[in-house]
Amino acid sequence: MRISSAKRAAAALSAMALVGSLSACGGDDGKSSDSSKPLEVWSRSAPDPAKTYEAILAAFTQKTGIKVDYQGVIEFDTQLQARASSKDLPDVWINDAGLLGSYQSQGYVTKVEKGDIAGSDQITDETWAQNQGLDGATYGVPFSRQSFATVVRSDWRKKLGLPVPKTWDELAALANAFATKDPDGNGKADTYGMVVPGSSKRGYIGWWASSYIWQAGGDIVEKAGDTKYKSVINSPQTKTALEWVRKQFCTPGNVVPGSLNLTTSDTPFFGEGTAGIYLTGPYTFSGYDKAPGKDKYEVIPMPKGPVGTTTLAEGENIYFGAGSDKTAEQKALAEFLISPDAQKIGMAPDGAAQPVVRLPVNKTLDAGAVRNDPRWKLVQDEYTANSKAFVWSINFQPIRQALGEGINKMMSSCSSDLDAGLKSLDQAINAELKSQDLAE
Repeated sequence: MRISSAKRAAAALSAMALVGSLSACGGDDGKSSDSSKPLEVWSRSAPDPAKTYEAILAAFTQKTGIKVDYQGVIEFDTQLQARASSKDLPDVWINDAGLLGSYQSQGYVTKVEKGDIAGSDQITDETWAQNQGLDGATYGVPFSRQSFATVVRSDWRKKLGLPVPKTWDELAALANAFATKDPDGNGKADTYGMVVPGSSKRGYIGWWASSYIWQAGGDIVEKAGDTKYKSVINSPQTKTALEWVRKQFCTPGNVVPGSLNLTTSDTPFFGEGTAGIYLTGPYTFSGYDKAPGKDKYEVIPMPKGPVGTTTLAEGENIYFGAGSDKTAEQKALAEFLISPDAQKIGMAPDGAAQPVVRLPVNKTLDAGAVRNDPRWKLVQDEYTANSKAFVWSINFQPIRQALGEGINKMMSSCSSDLDAGLKSLDQAINAELKSQDLAE
């Protein structure tokens, strides 16, 4: 759907009005107007990771005396929008780094002067650069980073006498063997190859498939000027990736049946022992160490596609809510959260809690060494050498949604016209870029 210039202007004015109205609610001296009111902090967290945040924030209060009202919020986007509508955003929240452009364009967050943050020099310039908006200003403080990893049922693989897959072909062959050769030895045809969160909801399948698109040499959007972007999804390289992905969907058992309707919350198959391969984030390790068990699976380097081994990179940022009158407390919390002490608590190195810091942003720390776990060194190496993130400086969420809907539709039929599907997806992404005044 095309959006007129008038509507875009109205949206921009609305965002500016929100910034102004929120900012007007706060003080301008960097101090709280009500020191008895706790600093309100949110994270997008289920109960287990929320406990890790609680431990970090308890240490912050013990060190600084600043009281915190913390909430782990599951329906984060909905609740944050509701608070924005009432002009009462949380003081601080920790959420996806990929939402930076969306938050900035809506006026939800304030700028960060990184030079004013004690310990900012312990974060690399490259990581700080990820937090720049289209205007070149910094929005949000880096908190955690990660790259996707491939986990494999090593006990199944070894039982079948198969090697660690190093290429797409070997990965597909392993998936087929897991589906057809009874790797769990129960005499039943009840195992599958790949776990795929293939729903179009929130663009899940586009999120999962992006690594394979990059490994084939394709891409989604690219810069077309200082603040302009264009879709590059309609390419022979992306078609190669989607042909391989579709082959997995269309080979019985290579992918868990019904995957095109599943989100990450609907995919327990690896832990339950019914599927043997999952391209996922390292946040799953602590759960999988319990089931199927740490001794039953392995984390492997990304199998190579036609061009390379690129994997999706993600992360979390610390955002300062617009309109907060607790600017000094916001800054103090950010300084603590990027410190080695807080980052170590968040990494949950003893395995007793779920980590909320996957790869530390503090460059004095090494994930593998802190956890004494070579799997985390592999993830850190993959992130450093082979990862790629979506474009965080723009509102990428609608583009991810279009990507998910387009790929989901193309995967729904083994005879779908990929050329036509890519052309339609290209048009949808360019239309979204135009609606954001980002088209070339």
